[in-house]
Amino acid sequence: MTETIAREIRALLKERNAILLAHNYQRPEIQDIADLTGDSLELSIKAAKTDADVIVFCGVHFMAETASIVSPDKTVLMPRRDTGCPMADMITPEALQARLAELGEMPVVTYVNSPASVKAHSTICCTSANAVAVVNSLAEDEILMTPDRNLCQYVASKTTKKIHCWAGYCPIHDRLSTGEVLNAKAVHPEALFIAHPECRPEVLALADAVLSTSGMLDFAKHSVHRSFIVGTEEGLIYPLQKANPNKSFYRASDAMVCEDMKRTTLEDVLRAIRTMTYEVKVADKVCRRASKAVERMLEVSGR
Repeated sequence: MTETIAREIRALLKERNAILLAHNYQRPEIQDIADLTGDSLELSIKAAKTDADVIVFCGVHFMAETASIVSPDKTVLMPRRDTGCPMADMITPEALQARLAELGEMPVVTYVNSPASVKAHSTICCTSANAVAVVNSLAEDEILMTPDRNLCQYVASKTTKKIHCWAGYCPIHDRLSTGEVLNAKAVHPEALFIAHPECRPEVLALADAVLSTSGMLDFAKHSVHRSFIVGTEEGLIYPLQKANPNKSFYRASDAMVCEDMKRTTLEDVLRAIRTMTYEVKVADKVCRRASKAVERMLEVSGR
């Protein structure tokens, strides 16, 4: 059944001149049939460079919005409407403006894991991989960083700038405890611990490397070490193992599973392409303002 659905999806993608994107946290069967897998912004940028008319994004809502911002002339579809991001829901444009009224005007650095409407009210965006470089690229010495407090605290430890942190967080990464990491290290003493900067500061202090998901894939590929404890959503284990069949990867915790990332099924993808639903389109005014924040970040990254 799975192979039949996969074949039908691939045939419809060709018929629609569509491209299928899958985030690294998606189900293995989704990753296996995707044209591109990776981090959310990375996927949007790569898709924009193709001649596809349609982007089918298997991820969560803010990712499809970003694809719409980067490719305003393409049709962006999400296989499910109910794949949101709790962290992205922890900030609104109104709350951001209220916070700036309290602090005074200053640059706003917004993590890409946020709504398009918040990006539109931001000075510049960042990813987990380039956040430090983005912050240090600004002339101002005082900055508001949203919406992830853990990423913010990690960046603050790498710069002399004064950074005000939003109170948001990723529930999946934030729940990883030092006790779980120490237990995993005790079971696998030979393994390096690689952690995502969305984890708590005390967890990052135990890490051998702090990396984005794409960074983890690159690190594991080039490392001379043969085993790794992975401190991010468990979906990344699949592409890590697939790319490095002779190396071992262990979850830092069995609790690091994002329900939103796992909701999309092959059946959902098939229905989305058949019916051309559900479309995600960022309004022109929001898109123009948000794209400036994204473009400014890309200039810093040299992309």
